[in-house]
Order: sequence, then structure tokens, then C-alpha cells
Amino acid sequence: MQEANKFYSDYGKRCGFGIQTRTSKKDDNNEELRLVCSREGKYVSSIRPEVKTLPSQTNQCPAGVTITRKDDKWFVRIVVLDHNHELCPQTSNLIRANRKLNMHAKHTLEVNDDVDVRINKSFLSMVGEAGGYENMQFMERDARNFIGQHRRSLCKEGDSQVLLRHF
Repeated sequence: MQEANKFYSDYGKRCGFGIQTRTSKKDDNNEELRLVCSREGKYVSSIRPEVKTLPSQTNQCPAGVTITRKDDKWFVRIVVLDHNHELCPQTSNLIRANRKLNMHAKHTLEVNDDVDVRINKSFLSMVGEAGGYENMQFMERDARNFIGQHRRSLCKEGDSQVLLRHF
């Protein structure tokens, strides 16, 4: 199951689309895993397409792979390769499902934040280190979100240490 997920994720990155995982368990011996295009969703906007400035995030794309487990054996049941939208392999690493902060980036952001280096400066230094924006695996917003989570966790740790000292 994990191998199929990794394979389809890598395929999506190469082709220029993100993936979502759908699982269902029928009983102890039967299980189904659907790996679908991230634009597979059911959302339908109330705004007419002619009025929109940005295309719809989901357009019920049929592309995906369904694998089924029966009695400890996995079978590929359905494969649909055709998408109903444009694919962009050059920017696939910036699709939300494909963006990842690696351990080096997390560590750099944490260390720089601890010494009060602004997030945009940290991000720009990592862009330079990577050789340009096109080589980045995440966006500045992801870095800001990570630092926000890091700061909240530090606050929680600090609060619990203060509480422990009182007892």
C-alpha cells in the first residue's frame, strides 16, 4: 500500500499533478486504496466560470489508480491515466500535495528564527542555496506556517515548564 502510494506520488510529480489518497476497508480481508488526481473533488463553485479570475481548484478529474486487497494479496483494479485539465511538470513541485519541507530546511528555519532572522530572509537564502525558485520543494508560505507551528510548540513547552516549577 505504501509502495503504491509512493509510486503514484512520484508519477504525479513527474507528470505535473498532485494526488490524494482515498481508503476504504470492507472487512478484515478486503481493503481498497484509491490514488486520485488532486482535482478529483466534488466541489462545484456557485460563481460562473466566465466571471472567475482563477480556474476552479477541483474539476472532477477522472485520473487515478484503484488497488484492492483480497486475502493478503493486492490487485490493481482500475487505472485511468487521462486528465481533463492541463498538466505542468515544470511546476509540479509547487502543487500543494507535492510540497515538502525537508529536515535541512526545517532546521535552518528554526535556527534562523531563534536568532531573529526574518523568515523572508531565511527563505531567500534557501532559494539561493537551491539555485533558484524552480528548484524549491516548498513556498515561503510553507516556511511561515512551519515557523508559526514551531513558535506555538515552544510556547506550549514553556507553559508546561512554568507549571511544573509551581508544583
